[in-house]
Amino acid sequence: MIVKPDADGLMKAAGAAAKKGPPPVHLWNPPFCGPIDMRIARDGTWFYLGTPIGRAPMVKLFSSILKREGEDYFLVTPVEKVQIQVDDAPLLAVDFTVTGEGRDQVLTFVTKTEDEVAAGPGHEIEMREGAPYIHVRAGLWALIDRKTFYRMVELGCHHEKDGASWFGLWSQGAFFPVIRSADLS
Repeated sequence: MIVKPDADGLMKAAGAAAKKGPPPVHLWNPPFCGPIDMRIARDGTWFYLGTPIGRAPMVKLFSSILKREGEDYFLVTPVEKVQIQVDDAPLLAVDFTVTGEGRDQVLTFVTKTEDEVAAGPGHEIEMREGAPYIHVRAGLWALIDRKTFYRMVELGCHHEKDGASWFGLWSQGAFFPVIRSADLS
C-alpha cells in the first residue's frame, strides 16, 4: 500500500530532529510513501513542485533527514519515507579551511547546508569525470564547487601512489590524488 506523503509532517519531524542534533536516519526504516516532487539541482538548489526553496533553514532541515539507499535518495522520518530526485551529488561544498602543513594539514569543508567535514579516512576526496567530490556522511557526497576547488589546488603537491606520480592533496595523513603528474600540462 502506498501512503500519500505528508509534506507538513516531514517539515515538523525534520525541525524536531534538528533541535536534538543529527537525526539517526540510519536507524529509521519507515514504510515507503512514494516519490514527491522535490529535486536537488547540481548547484545545490532544492526545488519543491518546480519552485526553488528559498528558506535556507528549511533546506538545512531537509538535508538533515536525507538518506541514500543504493542509487536513490529519500527524506526519512521515523514514520515515513519519500523519494526525491538528485541531479548529481545531494550536497555542495562551498568553502574549506586548512590547518597545518604538508602531510599534517587538515582540510575542513563546509557545505551549503552547513555540514562540516574534515577530509581524511572515511571522508575521501575523489575525482569523477574531472569534478571533485568529498564524502560527507553515510553515502552522501558533496560536489566541491569551482572556487573552492581552485583554492584547494594551490595546496596540492606531487606524491608517489601505486607506482605513479600524482598531483593531489593531503588531509589528516591521507593523500587524495587529483591528476597524474604526467597529465599536467
